[in-house]
Amino acid sequence: MANVKRLPFSRLPKTVTPVHYALEIKPNLKTFKFNGRVVVDTKVNQEIDEILINSADIEILRASFNDMQSCDISYSEKDETVLLKYPQKFPKGDGKLMIDYVGTLNDKMKGFYRTKFKAIDGTERYAAVTQFESTDARRALPCWDEPAVKATFDVTMIVPKDKVALSNMNVESEVPLQEGQTTLELDHETENIADLKVVKYATTPIMSTYLLAFVVGDFEYVEARSTDGVLVRVYAPIGKKEQGKFALDVAVKTLPFYKHYFNIPYPLPKIDLIAIADFAAGAMENWGLVTYRETALLIDPVNSSSSNKQWVAIVVGHELAHQWFGNLVTMEWWTHLWLNEGFASWIEYLCVDHCFPEWDIWTQFVVMDLARALELDSLNNSHPIEVPVGHPSEVDEIFDAISYQKGASVIAMLHDFLGDDGFRTGLNHYLEKFKYSNTQTEDLWESLELACNKPVKKVMSTWTQQMGYPVISVSAKHSGQSTVLEMSQSKFCANGQLDPSYQGYEWLTPMVIASESNVNEPTKIILDEKSKSVTLNNVKENDWIKINFGQFGFYRVRYTSDMLHKLVPAVANKILKPRDRLGLQNDTFALTKAGLLGTTDYLNLLQAYSKEDNYTVWSDIIANFGSITTLMEYADLADGFKAVGIELLCDIVKGLGWDAKTGERHTDGLLRSLAIYNLGRFGHAETITEAKARFAAHMDGSKPIDPDLRSSIYKIVISEGDETTFDCFLSLIEKTDLQEEKMRIMVSLAAAKLDSMIIRGLDFAMSDKVRSQDKVFIIEGIARSSKTGRQLAWNFLKQNWNALNEIYQGGFLLSRLLKGSLSQFAGEEFSADVREFFSSKNVPAAERTIEQVIESIQLNTKWLDRDASAVRSWLLNKNYISSE
Repeated sequence: MANVKRLPFSRLPKTVTPVHYALEIKPNLKTFKFNGRVVVDTKVNQEIDEILINSADIEILRASFNDMQSCDISYSEKDETVLLKYPQKFPKGDGKLMIDYVGTLNDKMKGFYRTKFKAIDGTERYAAVTQFESTDARRALPCWDEPAVKATFDVTMIVPKDKVALSNMNVESEVPLQEGQTTLELDHETENIADLKVVKYATTPIMSTYLLAFVVGDFEYVEARSTDGVLVRVYAPIGKKEQGKFALDVAVKTLPFYKHYFNIPYPLPKIDLIAIADFAAGAMENWGLVTYRETALLIDPVNSSSSNKQWVAIVVGHELAHQWFGNLVTMEWWTHLWLNEGFASWIEYLCVDHCFPEWDIWTQFVVMDLARALELDSLNNSHPIEVPVGHPSEVDEIFDAISYQKGASVIAMLHDFLGDDGFRTGLNHYLEKFKYSNTQTEDLWESLELACNKPVKKVMSTWTQQMGYPVISVSAKHSGQSTVLEMSQSKFCANGQLDPSYQGYEWLTPMVIASESNVNEPTKIILDEKSKSVTLNNVKENDWIKINFGQFGFYRVRYTSDMLHKLVPAVANKILKPRDRLGLQNDTFALTKAGLLGTTDYLNLLQAYSKEDNYTVWSDIIANFGSITTLMEYADLADGFKAVGIELLCDIVKGLGWDAKTGERHTDGLLRSLAIYNLGRFGHAETITEAKARFAAHMDGSKPIDPDLRSSIYKIVISEGDETTFDCFLSLIEKTDLQEEKMRIMVSLAAAKLDSMIIRGLDFAMSDKVRSQDKVFIIEGIARSSKTGRQLAWNFLKQNWNALNEIYQGGFLLSRLLKGSLSQFAGEEFSADVREFFSSKNVPAAERTIEQVIESIQLNTKWLDRDASAVRSWLLNKNYISSE
């Protein structure tokens, strides 16, 4: 397990606590400074002459308490605190703290920061926006910046009259600034009182500081009311408001859905969703003012793809779920972050399935959440869902696939175990009992246990308090009309070897088991010991038996060869539903990667999927097959795998064609794009020729490329292109104003094959043509594209490490960059190189990620050494490569 170094940390003392903040703040979009005054009504809980609060990158001009001026102000940059000392002690009771301060609108996408965008007239404009989660409210105002220290807020903003100014609550008044109306100092070189206005907002509910928000800039909106009367607005940069209509439609449907599901109304009078040009995360659930990347909110009806439309629906569903689960009821400390993120990452699918039942979104959940979490959580350098965190620099580390995707997956398993009615009753009890307060994980278990009368806490503590998950080994013995299953559990390890330290790991595992004769009446049990016998009645001798039926369980299944053999026809004939077909394949791949099966076993299983027509099943097959292809580059076997890939995918494109058909499924468009891109990547001549022809028609204006195919065609064209092609793509980036299209083209640059083009792509990523939030996707795309691209990206990353670390300042984007760029190496020299490079670097938020990367490279190296020879023989025997 990762030996992550922890910085000394202690939470703020409770000697003085806030009740209400009255904040007045004035951002200057020309000097990138802001002035603020915060007046805090407090409770003094013990006699004391000092107050310790959070503050970072802020200069405090004066700080009085009950009109007593401070005698000393001392900052701790390391702890992000300020200590205010006073000449005498305050008595217990009520008190009023008043602080005047100044700060900088930074360019780091955290705290109160500036964002730049191009207006319709081509001029550059700036906006000021906040991003406070997890610990950055302290960069906008001195405060008690901990989730459990809740208070109410009155916000007043002084801003230019021609700007839109938003905060969590509705506007109570908006008037021109008058002489003497504010104590905040004006910058007379850049500010004129006649050009400013004062905007006051209604008082917020009691809430955590990380949910406070304000935005100032040039925006316009579309609006509607939900059926329960909530005013919903989607804001976009001027000229783009029509792109907010899809998200508006989703939001208007979502709010009543959650009101009904939780049986609690949305507690604010309005909710704004706003697209921000520079934004590190996908979105942020600030109460009543949700901020988004443009690509996570805006949909162009002509130029947006089905996949991006789906992404917007999912992100809107996720953030609006937080308005209840996270905002109304908040985790007590970041250790319980998963309560927010795991739950929202589960219910977003429930919401999207409600809005778009035709999207088959629950099958996609298996790939997008369950499989991702299973992969990460098999590493020795994973961590439990509930992980102790302290210092602010460590909190970003847990915004990962464990808190989000594993959290969502164990919630899905629990929901399936309890049933929807009991689950909803328990949720309502939890939200009603703890609204406007804070909770720990056990509080949710107790509410669900009360509602369902099942041992929720006993079961779920095994999933949240220990790292990893089990692999269930199963064998079957038939007798008469019944089959006895012998099942045993042990921790699944990515290297296939159970370390002695894991011997005591056990899970209470809710299981669903179906047989061919009992598909409609599956058996439900809890595997509550190391080994267990289970008898299935009314089963025929040759029946297939599927463990984890429905694929809601967070575990792997290891069948005997006979049991697996019986399942193959049920896959080939699509008797099993897509989720189960997908799960069987995904488990087999994981066992292969761990060395518990041979790579050729997995490749042989893929023959059963020759008639597969489900997009999500194929997306996982291609991802796993792609992992083997990438690995086998290091054994010079990539060409053989390209031939296998072409054979796998040709029939899909023949069946679907290149053009969308009237009435086809949403997922057909996604499958078409997936198959065409990968055929091009594998060098299929007909696909490459057609892609080039369609790109030429797109460029000359005779026939625009369908948005669903643009990403695939762009990547194929650039991979087969030269420097002139690269120049053409750069010009396309300049011409488009749609951020989704910009990202499609920029990420496509990663598919270039020529060294000179790869280096140009890396240099372009670091240029000011690419926003900080997007650089990661180009660099990691290049690293994933080929063995050559990976090495060039790693060299580039080392050369530019200081600049990248300064841009991301140890945030989660840096972790994403490292994992995406380095995890596919294979060879001891690469793991040694990565370890040596980072041995002298101080990146506390990425320490665990670095250990995970090194472990992944070591696993790849062992896999290659173990199976390369057998794979070469398999390819030879099937004539995918020649013996020469």
